[in-house]
Parts: sequence; structure tokens; C-alpha cells
Amino acid sequence: MSSNTEKATFAGGCFWCMVSPFEELPGIVEIVSGYTGGHTVNPTYEEVCSETTGHVEAVQITFNPDIFPYTKLLELFWQQIDPTDAGGQFYDRGTSYGTAIFTHSEAQRQQAEASKAALQASGHFSAPIVTPILPAKPFYRAEEYHQGYHHKNPGHYKRYRQGSGRDAFIEEHWKHKEDKASLKDRLTPLQYEVTQNNATESPFRNEFWDHHGDGIYVDIVSGEPLFSSRDKFDSGCGWPSFTRPIRDYSVKEKTDLSHLMIRTEVRSKTADSHLGHVFNDGPGPNGLRYCINSAALRFVPKEDLEKEGYGEYRALFQHA
Repeated sequence: MSSNTEKATFAGGCFWCMVSPFEELPGIVEIVSGYTGGHTVNPTYEEVCSETTGHVEAVQITFNPDIFPYTKLLELFWQQIDPTDAGGQFYDRGTSYGTAIFTHSEAQRQQAEASKAALQASGHFSAPIVTPILPAKPFYRAEEYHQGYHHKNPGHYKRYRQGSGRDAFIEEHWKHKEDKASLKDRLTPLQYEVTQNNATESPFRNEFWDHHGDGIYVDIVSGEPLFSSRDKFDSGCGWPSFTRPIRDYSVKEKTDLSHLMIRTEVRSKTADSHLGHVFNDGPGPNGLRYCINSAALRFVPKEDLEKEGYGEYRALFQHA
């Protein structure tokens, strides 16, 4: 496996919210929260917030471009921000919360400019895309309590994302949108009932409960990667079971009070498809069992990952 690495630096408003979208992806080596773009050395959080240093909050990502190309990082970056807002991001106002792409090479600059132009031409946003593309400047690591904030303070982090308006904006602009008539046309009746109406398929009589083979399982609706065969195990329950998703960011959880039970429902983030439930009786290090309906999934074998657009996930099945 290639050990080639580059750095990517993105400002997207509060840096607490710009880590989880990129972590756990193949080829991502490290993500650091910090400050860049200003004129002072080693600024503090308070100094940056005072808007006297010229710095913005940013994340710097060390990644392997042979596994996860810069163009895909750019795609993911645009989906985390409001690129039409020059005055900050969501609840957070001011220059320190501005957006920017800081490029580390001419190749990155060209790719960033092309990505920005494509987004503008797509009509996804009616207003102009104002996020600047700038040469990278010295990057200063933020205080330790800011690093991995979403892991250290998950409750506050989730409330902040929701309260700031970021989650609502992302869902409005980037959620997989498809009318029900189209979904009914291309999904089987069972796939439709499971993903759209929270149905549950029969145990031991579904496509993947006893399925073997290397590859990834993606959302049948949106194609979003969800689970890996590396994390699949036989739980004896009659449904495909996994110890974890490929990325925590790709799934969301909701309390389910149906059928006179208290359970934790699992849904896909992009398409909001009902997937199944998660239980605290799994064999993995986190003790979790993601019990998922086969009808919510499509399997992509490892040998087909490249041709189906999931080439970065080949790294999950390669040995160092």
C-alpha cells in the first residue's frame, strides 16, 4: 500500500464540526483543528475569536491521495458548508468563521478551482459561491481541548450542530432527494417498505443474513457506503449484523418506541433510509450489534469497487 501523503486545509466555520465528516475514511491519516490565514504566530482561541489576528478556524487533513484523492475531499468539503455566505457560517458570524480552501500545490489549486466552478455551474445554489481559494499559510494547532471535540463532548457537540443550523442546512441542500414514485419504480416492494416505511424483513429469509465475501454494503437508495464485510459477523438473529459502520458519520440514530419496546433505530444520513437497529450485545470492542435489513442494502464486491466508484474502499481489504 502506498505511503504517499499530502495535506489539505479547509476552513468551514467552527472547526469542531469539520472533523467528523472526514475521519474514518480510507486514506485519511490525521485531522488537526487549528488556525490559519492570519498574520500572527501561535494565536490562541481567544485571540482568533477577537478577530484581530486575521486567522480562521480550519482543519488540516493528512491524507494519502493514492487512496482518497483530493477531488473527493473537495466534494465532501462543499457538502459541509454554506459556500454562499461570506459573513461566517450558520449561527457563528465573523471573519474567523469564514470559509476557505487553502491549497498546498498548483495541482490542488487547479482542482479546487475546477471543483468550485463545477459547483457554481451545477445550479445547486442560486447565489454565487463565495468561498475563496487561497495559498496555504502557516497552520497553528489549536488547544488540545479542541482536538476531537466531538469525541470528548458528544452531547454538547450534537446540540451545537443542531442549534447552529448546520445540520438543517446540510439536510436541506445535500440530502438524497427522490420522489416516491421514482423510488417505487426502481426498488422492490420490500426495499421500499423497509427504507421508506420502517418495515422489517423476515429473519433467515433475506439476501445477506448468511452472505460471505469481501466488499462493502451501501444504501440501496443513495449508494452511500455504510458497512464493510470486515465488520460482519454471525449473530444468530437471522439478519446481517455488523460490529460498526464504516463511518459513524454515515449513520444516524433515533429512539424507536414502536412495538412496545425502547430501541435505537439506525438510519442512513444522506437518504434517511431506515436500516435497522443497534443493540448493546455485539462482540466487537464497542459491544455493538448493528442489526440491519438486507432490503436496505446493496453489496459491492471488492473486485468491483473501482468500477462502481468506490475505489478508495479497496484499502479496507489490502494488507499493509
